[in-house]
Amino acid sequence: MKRPTIYMDNAATSWPKPPAMLAAMRRFIEQVGANPGRSGHRPAVEAARVVYGAREAVAELLGASDPLRVVFTANATQALNLALRGLLVRGDHVVTTGMEHNSVMRPLRALEQEEGLALTVVPCSPDGTLDPGDVERALRPQTKLIVVNHASNVIGTVLPVREVAGIARRHGVLLLVDGAQSAGALPFSMEELGIDLVAFTGHKSLYGPTGSGGLVIGERVDVERFRPLVWGGTGSRSESETQPDFLPDRFESGTLNVVGLAGLEAGVRWVIDRGVEEIRAQEREMTAALIAGLREIGDSGTEVRVYGVTDVDRRLPTVSFTVAGMEPAEVGLRLDDEYGIAARVGLHCAPQAHRTMGTYPDGTVRLSLGAFTMEDDVAATVAAVQALAHEAGRRRDVRGEHAGRDAGEA
Repeated sequence: MKRPTIYMDNAATSWPKPPAMLAAMRRFIEQVGANPGRSGHRPAVEAARVVYGAREAVAELLGASDPLRVVFTANATQALNLALRGLLVRGDHVVTTGMEHNSVMRPLRALEQEEGLALTVVPCSPDGTLDPGDVERALRPQTKLIVVNHASNVIGTVLPVREVAGIARRHGVLLLVDGAQSAGALPFSMEELGIDLVAFTGHKSLYGPTGSGGLVIGERVDVERFRPLVWGGTGSRSESETQPDFLPDRFESGTLNVVGLAGLEAGVRWVIDRGVEEIRAQEREMTAALIAGLREIGDSGTEVRVYGVTDVDRRLPTVSFTVAGMEPAEVGLRLDDEYGIAARVGLHCAPQAHRTMGTYPDGTVRLSLGAFTMEDDVAATVAAVQALAHEAGRRRDVRGEHAGRDAGEA
């Protein structure tokens, strides 16, 4: 397979990965290899240390009160399903937003159909911004949970999580945050922001491998009323045929992806050592340059439209755009084939967001930067989009000439 020379799809999966992540996974396979919590021999004990090290790293990065409240899953989607299906019961009401990913919307719609869940989707502005007052006005006496993404996977807009958390606490409601895009990309603390649960994934801005992620459970969540998503062996209390009632075992049945968690810890430690603020500053600079370059193309009359807020302090390095006269699918294909630029096109598993933006059903072209994106990558990407946009403009001119001749002949 041809390797893209410029990788602009970090919102899907970050690449490349830090060498330390690869080394940690290799070390586990070659030197440890055992199953944590299932045996008492030294390799099994070392495997358990690897798992706990990953818990400690995630807790430190996200400001969790206790590493044992970090529950590992395969990804953020599974973590969100664990929270939604574990906490909600028939008769509950949930408030979410018009910018959510399908990893939130699909389980909520399923619960709406299967369990009679009441759901309110609070609209956002086309640039992805949310008025916290709209969330508060949507609450009901039966509201159990507010679910918001921390930052949009389509246009990068950062939602006002702190303000929504304050509303949740005033009304005795829990707040679940989809941190798939923000964990490792935005400096934040669960406790400081007032987040009750945050779902994260390892393979994006935590610079870990795919197949790693989890749910961090805050102190306000009543674990006894929180049902597991999966029941089974945990390596603890094996004499009992009922699920353990303590964290994290209650929610971690079956063998964990320990080699992935070795990589996750290394990725998170890399982020912590480099500093989220430093990574954020670099990504802000690159994002500002990308947006400015794309908007300059649009100002030249070639009709490139960039979506989202203009202030890079209020967005992640995820930029969606469209080119008038050229479908997003064609733009993405040609960026890859002709310029070696890896982008993502379409609806990005977030149809609600695209309806909000006014880009449904065709979607957009999404460019998402990461910690390894450099100035030359941005400049080459802007130049490639400019070339495609000019071609689209010539197509429109030709179509206009043909239409004019046809009208004259008629």
